[in-house]
Amino acid sequence: MNVYNIKINFEEKDHESVVLPIAEGESVLDVCLENGIELQHNCGGVCGCSTCHIYVNKGMDNVQEISDKEEDFIDRAVNPRINSRLGCQCVIDGDIEVTLPDQSQFLGH
Repeated sequence: MNVYNIKINFEEKDHESVVLPIAEGESVLDVCLENGIELQHNCGGVCGCSTCHIYVNKGMDNVQEISDKEEDFIDRAVNPRINSRLGCQCVIDGDIEVTLPDQSQFLGH
């Protein structure tokens, strides 16, 4: 099994970027949860909501293709952009760099 690097940037100013190992077949959400990085996932990571919305800065070619279902949820996310994906659906097969939106927008988390 291959191991790649994921660089995680944060919109929140008091969070430093981190570079972590990510195994082939793991999702961005998996790596966040394993490393104590807060990324909301109200549906439990099954592409049933938009709370694990992230931005892929580099390495979009190293992520599986976006599904119609995922696109529908991204349309409901806060501030969707052309490089938006859901962290639970970003399954990796190469290096990637992402930005996590400000998680403080989720009240009661």
